[in-house]
Amino acid sequence: MKIVLAALNAKYIHTSLALRCLKAYSGREFDIEIAEYTIKDPAMHITADLYRRKPDVVGFSCYIWNIEETITVIDMLRKVLPDVRIVLGGPEVSYDTEYWMERLDAVDFIVMGEGEETFHHLLTEIRGEGKFHYVFGAAYRKTLPDGTREIRINPPRPKADLTKMPSPHRLPEDRPHLKNRIVYFETSRGCPFSCQFCLSSIETGVRYYDLEQTKADLLYLIESGARLIKFVDRTFNIRRDYALELFRFLIDNHNGCVFQFEITADIMRPEVLEFLAEHAPPGIFRFEIGVQSTNDPTNEAVMRRQNFAKLSRTVTTIRDSGKIAQHLDLIAGLPHEDYGTFRKTFNDVFALRPEELQLGFLKMLRGTGLRRDAAKYGYVFMDRAPYEILSNDVLSFGDIVRIKRVEDVLEKYWNAHRMDRTLLYLAFRVFESPFDFFQQFGDYWEERGWQRIGHQLEDLFTRLWSFLEDCGPPALERDLALGLMKYDYFLNHKYKPRAVWWEFQMDKREHAAWLRRLAERPEDVSPAFAALRPDEKLLQKHTVIERLPFDLAAWLDNGEFSRNVETLLVVCYGLGDAGTSAHMLRIQPGGENHVKGG
Repeated sequence: MKIVLAALNAKYIHTSLALRCLKAYSGREFDIEIAEYTIKDPAMHITADLYRRKPDVVGFSCYIWNIEETITVIDMLRKVLPDVRIVLGGPEVSYDTEYWMERLDAVDFIVMGEGEETFHHLLTEIRGEGKFHYVFGAAYRKTLPDGTREIRINPPRPKADLTKMPSPHRLPEDRPHLKNRIVYFETSRGCPFSCQFCLSSIETGVRYYDLEQTKADLLYLIESGARLIKFVDRTFNIRRDYALELFRFLIDNHNGCVFQFEITADIMRPEVLEFLAEHAPPGIFRFEIGVQSTNDPTNEAVMRRQNFAKLSRTVTTIRDSGKIAQHLDLIAGLPHEDYGTFRKTFNDVFALRPEELQLGFLKMLRGTGLRRDAAKYGYVFMDRAPYEILSNDVLSFGDIVRIKRVEDVLEKYWNAHRMDRTLLYLAFRVFESPFDFFQQFGDYWEERGWQRIGHQLEDLFTRLWSFLEDCGPPALERDLALGLMKYDYFLNHKYKPRAVWWEFQMDKREHAAWLRRLAERPEDVSPAFAALRPDEKLLQKHTVIERLPFDLAAWLDNGEFSRNVETLLVVCYGLGDAGTSAHMLRIQPGGENHVKGG
């Protein structure tokens, strides 16, 4: 019996941990192949590939991001392989299972919840006597004497003992691709919290894999070339000793691999933070922190326990250590959070200056308490996945559309890190709040139809400058904003840019004079610049210079804006071992090329 386990991933670099868990558990007894595609692949190509494999059973892993595309493939597959057994599993079909069985006539079975033991038992019955009523955790169709088929849903299966589960990380066919794809890894299942918008709230308690086996699997992946491992544990740091032991192990054995964790920041112990600040190599750890909302009535309504003051201290401590990148999540559309309180939530969290701030919109997931109580809060949401909300009793559809504009420019500018210094100035010193800056810029972007066209790096700068020229508030110092944008633009390049997006005003004689001065007296700039041993020819080839009418160093160092001193900005590309490096020469205002200091 030939079994194919299939998943339509969001991107090629993603991998399905679920399929590997199923194959690891059942692959010793059954002939199982894994077939991974993306939601962008044409359904015809996916169907043709599955047809070529000549399966007897095809199992699909279903989530909100792939269910509709998967259904298209299932319908085609049933027509070209009428005798194949089609099995669905995953969180999207584990709840409201009868609905899915009624909607999808082409599906023979659904595995509900944790799948390893249930799927193995189901395969045994497909191969054997077909006593599907014994397969706890499965739904199936029973053929009645009159030829009709009746949907049967069996009782759930008890949770598995994870310490006895085989490793899903040692499939030989995966090893050649580890360096080019994301590895998903779990050390536990379950969540200790009860957030009513999350599927994890349904399962009580947390179960752990064997710690030594976990370490052995991680070491195997690292030594086999894995470059990025994402831990899918819902709260990696719920057990301090367990988390600290794995942090220590990964620090000792990382070999350049990067590890991403979902953590709950307000329960992170000080001793863990101190250990990471002292011992973690920069760049190997990333933390994803779900804040969602800072509105107390909202958190109470969704049964979410959160101490934002403690969370803020943790995020700030991690940020100040400079060791770990942080990704913070917000959810717009939660109960009792209107446009005004969401604005406050956004500003509260943006003030922490995370490397990434993801602004998501509430999805009414099947099986969650919030979907069950949707009428209580007046929720209107999409009928099909991803079930995103359209409105509720305090947030109109118009409000949601406006917040989506914030999300758009937030992704393009802050999360892409195109011009961090400029954005921090605008968000905290010019506009009333960070949210107001992103909202007004997002509205401006939408009014000009820019969301319908592509953009290059230069476009991002010219569009922001257009917005500032047209809509900049009185607090805007245009010279400062333009200078910071030029600085950010130069630092966005690995090689000397061929052109700039502003009108370059320095004439050739002045430009040549500055290059000569820099070559003759590099120590006037800084010891670091002098160490590059620049000569005029190298500077001409590898350097850009720009004169700014304010003291850039004073602004970057302490946020002071002064026109008493000007700046010659010198950005070098590929000189020495420095890569891209910026240097500043402080000069007197006016036309004289007089050196004031280094």
